[in-house]
Amino acid sequence: MKYLIKNAQIVNEGKTFTGSVLIHNQIIDKIYNQGETPEANADVVIDAEGKYLIPGMIDDQVHFREPGLTHKADIYTESRAAVAGGITSFMEMPNTIPNTLTQDLLEEKYQTAAKKALANYSFFMGVSNNNLEEVLKTNPRNVCGIKVFMGSSTGEMLVDDEHTLSKLFANSPTLIATHCEDEQTIRANTEKYKKLYGENLPIRMHPEIRSEEACYLSSSFAVELAKKHGTRLHILHISTEKETHLFDNTIPLKDKKITAEACVHHLWFSSDDYDEKGTLIKWNPAVKTPQDREGVFNAVLSDKIDVIATDHAPHTLEEKQNSYFKAPSGGPLVQHALVSLFEHAKKGKISIEKIVEKTAHNPAILFEIEKRGFIREGYYADLVLVNPNKVWTVSKENILYKCGWSPFEGQMFSASVEKTFVNGHLVYNNGEFDESKKGERLLFDRI
Repeated sequence: MKYLIKNAQIVNEGKTFTGSVLIHNQIIDKIYNQGETPEANADVVIDAEGKYLIPGMIDDQVHFREPGLTHKADIYTESRAAVAGGITSFMEMPNTIPNTLTQDLLEEKYQTAAKKALANYSFFMGVSNNNLEEVLKTNPRNVCGIKVFMGSSTGEMLVDDEHTLSKLFANSPTLIATHCEDEQTIRANTEKYKKLYGENLPIRMHPEIRSEEACYLSSSFAVELAKKHGTRLHILHISTEKETHLFDNTIPLKDKKITAEACVHHLWFSSDDYDEKGTLIKWNPAVKTPQDREGVFNAVLSDKIDVIATDHAPHTLEEKQNSYFKAPSGGPLVQHALVSLFEHAKKGKISIEKIVEKTAHNPAILFEIEKRGFIREGYYADLVLVNPNKVWTVSKENILYKCGWSPFEGQMFSASVEKTFVNGHLVYNNGEFDESKKGERLLFDRI
């Protein structure tokens, strides 16, 4: 199919201009500026006047729960929600069951995604205290990175052995992505607040238990290790203003060795929301103070933080509605991430160009993804058409997550994702899906 998207507001590489894009055979075939006459022999012509055409979001942190936890989510359901939200590529985490701690288990995930994923995909190799030899076999050409939980996680994936961490940071074949929270600090805080409140600990104490100190101790340790060994380090879901000072904004992203990510929930919610939302906004790291939220947002704008992602991590509503200690951390976000950022743009907090930079360009640069993340001739046509003036409200009826709920329920958004192309295939079109083609495995331009 040849698609011509004409009269769009094309947002790419820091500029917005009126133009048209021709898609053919998975690829962006031609970009036309305003005044140029687009090719007339397209199979489908889409008039995008008044709408933004942007590169699809590349989400570098999701938990799609397959294998082992598919009562919460699976690769098909969550990738379907993702493309409806304007996400065209995702990178999935290894804390499934079994944990992705061998190359065989990693490859099984890729085989599953090839059959089920509606978006492009990659999977992180997991690290434990005793699988370093297996980790070092990871192929940097077709695996996005190595994931280290330097804080509690599922199964055997808490890596707290300093010898293992040093060897990993010295020898990793590819980028290391870290979850940074200091486990000893969290345990001490848990005991302290348990003595005060018992089992009925209020959810508002979550950021006191998973505290600024716990985050900073672990993040600063990871940065120290990376600097010592010259490691390519990417710290996930920064949640405190204090941590933002660990990162540099004076070097071009392509030359950075240490990078950072912010997540949409840490840019939207704060500790003021716990009384209303309760355990629905229980995440690790915790949503913290309004000042932390502003500090993280400012670090995104100043380029100390390089990427915006979701940390999409669904649980059933029944699981989430437990008491504090029984309710799991995490929530579903992929369907609503991009429109939440457009809401910030409407309020003047961030530009559309900066949203595109942080959700598409920078993940592509940071992970060295081959021919994605930009609107360029010869690149894969991973494109999203956004109507900035189509108001809608999140409700049970329009939520696509398998878990059936969202922390954004009741929220009115001003922008709507109308169409999503993955590899030139119109997979999502105003609420309708064409699932005849699946996403592709991401490849990486790494030497």
